[in-house]
Amino acid sequence: MLHLLRLNRPFSRKAPTTAITTSTRQTSTMAGQHEAAILPQQGGPLSLGKRATPEPGPNDVLIEVKAVALNPCNHFQRDYGMPPVPIYPAIIGSDTAGVVAKLGSNVTTVPGPGSRVIAFASSFYQNGSPDHGSFQKYTLAQSEAVIPLPDNLSFEEGAVFPLAVLTALTAWTTIGIPLDTKHTPADKQAVLIWGASSSVGTFAVQSAKTLGFTVYATASPKHHDLVKKLGAHAVFDYRASDVFSRIVSAVKKDGTAIFEIGFHALRKKTVSRTLTQNTLGLTRIVSMQGLLRQSYAELFFQNTVTTSVLYT
Repeated sequence: MLHLLRLNRPFSRKAPTTAITTSTRQTSTMAGQHEAAILPQQGGPLSLGKRATPEPGPNDVLIEVKAVALNPCNHFQRDYGMPPVPIYPAIIGSDTAGVVAKLGSNVTTVPGPGSRVIAFASSFYQNGSPDHGSFQKYTLAQSEAVIPLPDNLSFEEGAVFPLAVLTALTAWTTIGIPLDTKHTPADKQAVLIWGASSSVGTFAVQSAKTLGFTVYATASPKHHDLVKKLGAHAVFDYRASDVFSRIVSAVKKDGTAIFEIGFHALRKKTVSRTLTQNTLGLTRIVSMQGLLRQSYAELFFQNTVTTSVLYT
């Protein structure tokens, strides 16, 4: 419970005065109850309390949580109830790494009890069920959202993967690019990834390379070597006043024929506006910020299809 206790401090605006206990299922035959960081109502603060440890459903995996990762969604859900929190008291959090405690009767794709795993355990996709959500000692996750944690990664390292990976992969399918796409160099397909050293950006670069794109990317100079190692063909300093002219020159020099996709891997609105003021002729832009309004898109993305993927 150490990691959850640490999380409870920065999320609390004041020291919790009472512990809240809630349960939506019968107590399991395993441990009875477990500790959880419980959100009693919109605005918080989180309070450390007890919950009944659930039995996994047929397609669920019960996980003993060892580490969790924080995402912007956690702050938004705590303070504003967005994305929607249909049930209070609530358990928020999605990204976790831990040990399999029990498998549902139909689960065949997840290793058995005692195995180290990474999981996306959000309650958002479970109608707010507090048996899901990573801010507790035991959580349920759908079996398709659980994968083995490699031996060379710690629980803390593994916990940062789920949402960033899912966001990057969802971005491709959102703009109509199947994940089994395999472009060849002869196809001359390229993509611009803005903010390539961010959590989503790093996975966007790697997945773009796997899909067969020539990857042009932006990042701070100190991250250029990392982004190139991940698969970028060329990396540019996004703060340079002539960044777009440099990208255009590189694209023309490389002879990239089809360059229509912009992948915005940051949540800063000002960067999105900068990204649109270019001469690359992008026709599809996917944005992580989820804040682009139609009028904004029409103003800055003329003749461009814009898609927002809410990175929460």
